[in-house]
Amino acid sequence: MVSESNRGGADRTTAAGEEKEERGQLLFDVPEIRFTKLFINGSFVDAVSGRTFDTRDPRTGGVIASVAEADKEDVDLAVRAARAAFDHGEWPRMSGSERGRIMARLADLVEEHAGELAALESLDAGKHPAVTRAVDVGNAAGSLRYFAGAADKIHGETLKMPGQFQGHTLREPLGVAGVIIPWNFPSTMFAVKVAPALAAGCALVVKPAEQTPLSALYLAQLAKQAGVPDGVINVVPGFGPTAGAALASHMDVDMVSFTGSTEVGRLIMKASAESNLKPVYLELGGKSPLIVFDDADLDMAVELAVGASFFNKGEACVAASRVYVQERVYDRFEERLAERMRSWVVGDPFSDPRADQGPQVDKAQYERVLSYIDHGKREGATLLTGGRPCAPEGKGYYIEPTVFTNVKEDMIIAKEEIFGPVMCLMKFKTVEEAIARANDTRYGLGAGVVTRDLDVANRVVRSVRAGVVWVNCYFAMGSDCPFGGRKMSGFGKDEGMHALDKYLAVKSVVTPLRASPWI
Repeated sequence: MVSESNRGGADRTTAAGEEKEERGQLLFDVPEIRFTKLFINGSFVDAVSGRTFDTRDPRTGGVIASVAEADKEDVDLAVRAARAAFDHGEWPRMSGSERGRIMARLADLVEEHAGELAALESLDAGKHPAVTRAVDVGNAAGSLRYFAGAADKIHGETLKMPGQFQGHTLREPLGVAGVIIPWNFPSTMFAVKVAPALAAGCALVVKPAEQTPLSALYLAQLAKQAGVPDGVINVVPGFGPTAGAALASHMDVDMVSFTGSTEVGRLIMKASAESNLKPVYLELGGKSPLIVFDDADLDMAVELAVGASFFNKGEACVAASRVYVQERVYDRFEERLAERMRSWVVGDPFSDPRADQGPQVDKAQYERVLSYIDHGKREGATLLTGGRPCAPEGKGYYIEPTVFTNVKEDMIIAKEEIFGPVMCLMKFKTVEEAIARANDTRYGLGAGVVTRDLDVANRVVRSVRAGVVWVNCYFAMGSDCPFGGRKMSGFGKDEGMHALDKYLAVKSVVTPLRASPWI
């Protein structure tokens, strides 16, 4: 049964709620869906239009719950609430240490409710609940705690100006932040965007992806429980062309931070240019290279390549979808990779204890990935493994992990972001060639290098144009490690102290020096 808390809710029975009866005992409990309405000014409310949309379980395609669908009118209400909270409310006027205490309480609540939150997000996104709890929810709590500690450490500078003047800078909260988050790591991305904005003293309107709205609504009520004042965090589930577009073009939104596709990033920048020229920060697509040199530990390199390509079903912007292996060890690497993929299990993450990979997030993404696999076949690439749908019970959006060999740089699968479990395996001869091919992309989000040679590693790190480069590891991230891309992978940083810059305005203050003994 779907319920909503004492602030009102839906009154329907869902496919998720009946699943134990239909499919037998599960390894993880299907969570109760308690929050399905818009969260505006501290309350759960219906959409102005009364419309809802279905969020679906990618394991079966069945409906989990019906969620209130925000439109322009709802975004207007949410922005109005955020504006009032910022212009007249207590949050930006609190001391940084007090904001930090409330944020730390929110981090505690996220950890306290980690099991339910992880199961909820896993149900919505087709992820493994144990991994989601450790990685996604763990990262969310970590980001909140990190920026809770940063809230009272936002300082300006003193300026030694020419002539008889002195100056200093103030770093002030920017205002109302519009945040649009993706569906692949919903809890993590909610916290990664919200935490620095809260620390800075901003108010927010968050639009979660329509595929995965449930965790953002859950986190919003935890924020209220932690003591975040009403209106500071508002959550408006809905669709990009309506709710997302209204937020990006809103004249009373002071900035937008977006993570998602390059195509939508363009639309958001256009909306900003045509409205109030609000600053926009984008974390977009990727086609990240992993470069394996011939001195590498091949077993380690294979494991890194598998994890870098297929973690989270390949639904990661920084996934290493282009793997380059030096020709002297290429054949051995390919053989070991093929052997490793034979033990890779695709299955229901709620019921199959062996499952390494669950379903793609929805039918549209499932069909998109399969279309790219068809492109690869038609263009002449060779399938080493996978390449087919593989729903365990004939339901859901499951795809075999797919490795293509004999891939050329001009093939679509080598150039475009697929955002699914597809790896392009290629060989190279020299360091110079590896660097040139790694940089031969419109993206610049991440990269990896596997080698025992420190000189080679340093050369590649300095030469590859990407926002993050991993050496003998991959997907190693942390709240203190800035993350963001270059080129068409976007600009601006999430995580680390640099993330605060997006939500702060720098004001210079100049005063004259009257009869000072020092100039």
